[in-house]
Amino acid sequence: MWFKNLKVFRLSPTWQLSVQDLESKLEKQLFQPGNRSDMQNMGWVSPCENGALVHALNGQYLLALRVEKKLLPATVINQFTKAKALEIEEQQGYRPGRKQLKEIKEQVTEELLPKAFSIFRDTKVWIDTTNHWLVIDAAAAAKSDEVIGMLAKVLDPLPVQSLFTEQSPSAAMTEWLLQDEAPANFSVDQDVELRSSAENRATVRYVRQTPEKEDVTKHIEAGKHCTRLALTWADRVSFILNDSLDIKRITPLDILTEGSDFSNMDDAERFDADMTLMCAELANLLDDLVGALGGEKKTGPQ
Repeated sequence: MWFKNLKVFRLSPTWQLSVQDLESKLEKQLFQPGNRSDMQNMGWVSPCENGALVHALNGQYLLALRVEKKLLPATVINQFTKAKALEIEEQQGYRPGRKQLKEIKEQVTEELLPKAFSIFRDTKVWIDTTNHWLVIDAAAAAKSDEVIGMLAKVLDPLPVQSLFTEQSPSAAMTEWLLQDEAPANFSVDQDVELRSSAENRATVRYVRQTPEKEDVTKHIEAGKHCTRLALTWADRVSFILNDSLDIKRITPLDILTEGSDFSNMDDAERFDADMTLMCAELANLLDDLVGALGGEKKTGPQ
């Protein structure tokens, strides 16, 4: 159940809400299958198989937002719209204008929606009430925006703030490469991206390859800066950090489970063991990463 990507936010240190109260608030936006005419529908579901909307364990909360989308490709809509427009042209004796074409397209979409397949996607949310983190398992900003938007509908005021560090990730990663030395408890791995801030946005990528220091120095002196860097934390978790402070491609290393015996656990016990391990390790990783970036800014940019 390890998160693969982390969109990291700060949870207000004054926020206090019991599991029962949070559960009752989430129930107001409980997931219900959409109507046949709905293009998209979303709501909260149980993050595991126990039916609870909040899975709580030692101050750690796990939530899940389900998004249902109708699979209706634009090419299909356009194909049916074109056929309908030709049919109307024959009836009225002239081609439909722009306004009429728009109306035809809307009508076609409404007719096709009930026949479209639904696809479902769950996005997990981890709330750390001890260390005041709110973390969304999402690689794209659009997915995390969905979660924040749905939380805002049930939590007033929304106890979530953006995370800002004293040193920008890009500046820090560039410095680590120049110095050929990662911060304490981290090591640099083999994926690197360097990008120019000039208009052409020239980009150099090293994939599964450690760049030579001379090459990196040459690119940085030419105006490029590091926007993506593979790192390993404490020989326990590998990941990629980008210039937006997103953490991607989380990979727990074997050292975390060496000597552990899960054979006597049922599915629920194994889920809780994984959750406990993930929350503890990622909380420590985030703490060390923020420290490596000069600490946390108390206020964001004005």
